[in-house]
Amino acid sequence: MAGSPPKYTRILLKLSGEALAGGKPHGFDRPAMQAVADALAPVLAAGVQVGLVVGGGNLFRGLPAAADGGDRATADYIGMLATVMNALALHEVLERAGLAARVMSALPVTGVAEPFVRVKALAHLAAGKVVLFGGGIGNPYFTTDTAACLRAIDIGAQLLLKATKVDGVYDVDPLRNTTARRYEQLDYDEVLARHLGVMDATAVALAREHALPVRVFDMNSRGALLRIVHGEPVGTLMGPAADGRQT
Repeated sequence: MAGSPPKYTRILLKLSGEALAGGKPHGFDRPAMQAVADALAPVLAAGVQVGLVVGGGNLFRGLPAAADGGDRATADYIGMLATVMNALALHEVLERAGLAARVMSALPVTGVAEPFVRVKALAHLAAGKVVLFGGGIGNPYFTTDTAACLRAIDIGAQLLLKATKVDGVYDVDPLRNTTARRYEQLDYDEVLARHLGVMDATAVALAREHALPVRVFDMNSRGALLRIVHGEPVGTLMGPAADGRQT
């Protein structure tokens, strides 16, 4: 890997809001956010352009709020604002680490984030800046997984990376079942048919329609992100059906 050019030159990384909280039940954890900056630094140094979508679950979760009797649309708007807050917090950490970054939001938040404009996002990426996409897609009823797929397609990312707590996709929850089996590769239809919960169905269908490959991996695995952009088969790859899949 040393000295070799990366396989991917533009990626979209999806982080959960919980990833920014570290082990805390909610809020921000600076060491956890610094770890994100540390993982991104060598990737950017290799010349890879990085877009990033972060969830808002460490601050607010829309679906549970709606399930408790709240209005779903209102809950989703609050959740979208939480993703902007997370993007701003991570932006500050990236900048302090010497990594140029910009926050763009699909939900207008004048004064704190640029409105999402595709050509401007592409210009920022070309300039070597991490573009943090907040505000979901700007409309309720869609998850940040769907927003990540949409933004990856918008910017022409060659790969969508979904960071999780485990090292790929399993047939059952590996944190609860020691006999869980990890998949090395899955096609989109398998993910939907087996109800694996990698991403919501809308996101998977969008990735399938645009043949967007998605790699699910453990962000806490040291060097994993850099290894992936250099083409190593870390985690589980979700993509078009292929012969010779290993499970």
